[in-house]
Amino acid sequence: MTIKIINKSPNNLPHYETDASAGMDLRAHISESVTLEPLGRAIIKTGLFIELPVGVEAQVRPRSGLAAKKGITVLNAPGTIDADYRGEIGVILVNLSNESYRIESGERIAQLVIARHERANWAQVEELSQTDRGVGGFGSTGTK
Repeated sequence: MTIKIINKSPNNLPHYETDASAGMDLRAHISESVTLEPLGRAIIKTGLFIELPVGVEAQVRPRSGLAAKKGITVLNAPGTIDADYRGEIGVILVNLSNESYRIESGERIAQLVIARHERANWAQVEELSQTDRGVGGFGSTGTK
C-alpha cells in the first residue's frame, strides 16, 4: 500500500526497522526541547502529514523501550488517525514516572502502525445468542 506523506521535519520518513516490524518510529519535530514533569502531558508534533485511503487508519502507539525504561507513553494509546484527517500528526505523551523527562527534537517518541478496518452496520435486536461466557465480564475467562 502506498500512502501520500508530507514531511516538514529534517527527520527521515518513518520506516520499518526490520522485515517483520509492524510499526514505524515517529520522531519529535519541535523548535525547542519539552520537559514532561511527573504525570505531565504534552502534544508533541512530528512534522508529518499523511493521506490515508478510506478503510485504513494509522495507529499511534507507545514505544516499549521508552515506556519500560522512562515511564513515557502515549496517553490515548492507541491514538487513531482517520483517513479524512489532513493535519500534522501529533503524539499525546504522558510521563508516568516520578522523574522529569526531556524530549528533544528528532527523538523517537512513538510508533505508527497502518491498519485496515471495517465499518459496522448495526442490527438492533431484542435478544443476543447464548455463549458459555454469557455476561461474564472482566477476568471472567480465567481458570477457576
